[in-house]
Amino acid sequence: MGWINEVIQTVITGISMGCVYGLVALGFVLIFKATEVINFAQGELLMLGAFISYTLIALWNFPYWAALLGTILFMGFFGTLLERTVLRSLVGEPVYAIVIVTIGISFFLRSTVSMIPGWGTDTYGFRTPFTEKLVRVGQLVISWENLSIILMTSVLIFILFSFFRYTRVGTAMRATSQNQLAAVYMGISVTKVFSLTWTIAAALGGIGGILLAPITFVHMNMGFIGLKAFPAAVLGGFDSLPGAMVGGLIIGITESLAGFYLPKGWKDVAAWIILIGVLMIRPQGLFGIQEKKKV
Repeated sequence: MGWINEVIQTVITGISMGCVYGLVALGFVLIFKATEVINFAQGELLMLGAFISYTLIALWNFPYWAALLGTILFMGFFGTLLERTVLRSLVGEPVYAIVIVTIGISFFLRSTVSMIPGWGTDTYGFRTPFTEKLVRVGQLVISWENLSIILMTSVLIFILFSFFRYTRVGTAMRATSQNQLAAVYMGISVTKVFSLTWTIAAALGGIGGILLAPITFVHMNMGFIGLKAFPAAVLGGFDSLPGAMVGGLIIGITESLAGFYLPKGWKDVAAWIILIGVLMIRPQGLFGIQEKKKV
């Protein structure tokens, strides 16, 4: 039975990391569906959210839940500001130009964080209500840090599903992602939808940051998690929100199992091997819709 508990603990750890990958991948997919642009700064939005939560909890002594709300509000405002001041002026420009701008934003955010007093290039951490708490089920021992990530992500996914499915704004966003011109004819403000999309994507990054920080600590290179969340979005299908979460879970579990059972080095490449294998069979991803264009 010992090896069964070992596998279960490893899978749960992978699921918790996969949830974070999925949240970042959701940001990728949301922006791509609305604007057909890949936001390569999504990982740095997670990093910024982690530093904001660290400041609120460790430096300003905010309660954890108040810091979570504050981080979401700040990152949502930052996403709106970013879209209105930088990205809105690029509407109509070639897609590659906007992609280059998002790469520039990622470098700018990382450099800015490294220059802010109290942040810089050091590594930080903070305590949460789940720190050093364990759940014991027989011989199985599970960290509350991992369980909290899974539970909070599940609640967030339910809220997002309800928002997109049952609200007028969510319906407008879905309509815009399917056909921008038809959405305009129906009286939907596409620019407002774009702005809201960036707001939600930045808020998701902030939530991912505060969930991930207690596990990996807070540092300026946290944004590189986007390099793992991006293949999660591709694996699930870049136009599928459920696919982003499933892709994140697959990569998280694969990494966890490979890191525990395979020789050193396999953890970093195992997920990519799965991604390549899936794309060879389904180039559109697991949940993507294949589109054919006449040329």
